[in-house]
Amino acid sequence: MADYTFFFNPMSRAQIARWALHEAGADYESVHVPWDDRPRALLDANPMGKLPTIIHHSASGDHVVTEAAAICHYLAEQQAPELLAKASEMADYFRWLFFAAGPVEQAVTAKAMGWQVPEDREAMAGFGSFDRTIDSLDGLLSGRDWVVGGRFTMADVYVGSQVDWGLAFGTMPERESFKAYAERCRAREAYRTAKAIDEKLIGEMQDG
Repeated sequence: MADYTFFFNPMSRAQIARWALHEAGADYESVHVPWDDRPRALLDANPMGKLPTIIHHSASGDHVVTEAAAICHYLAEQQAPELLAKASEMADYFRWLFFAAGPVEQAVTAKAMGWQVPEDREAMAGFGSFDRTIDSLDGLLSGRDWVVGGRFTMADVYVGSQVDWGLAFGTMPERESFKAYAERCRAREAYRTAKAIDEKLIGEMQDG
């Protein structure tokens, strides 16, 4: 049995987890999940049926991890400590990992859905406003190559995925800092390997 079972659909946020699995060099078995037929094993692990979901088959038993940002950090903890933050990098690592998983995800989703937060109620929304969220992310990436500064960490898998998808689907503006950061992420071998797997599967699904 592989160390990890990976429930996925290539046309989902599971692409983030596959990239993380490859960055961590993890031994994993993929279980493709059709949108209209979620397997019992997935629902037992994650009653919401959300993707991605991983199960870590460890010496201490099976451990389920859901939520793409959590999966990224967990894989680094378990498999690739070199992708974790050093003590001096920890504040930026966790700040921006959770900023991308919270305000960025919320802001992009709200805009895509056409949900407008009234200006006098922005304090009630976790992201405040789309423009302020994007400006904050732009401010980070305008001053450094990676989330923690000069080196790639697992936080970049999640933040990088948000920016990569935002540019690809037009849900984020094409700012120079975003485009340059996305290109750095796309140049990584693990990104290219994982993306090639998912793109091949998407092509097969569309042809079928």
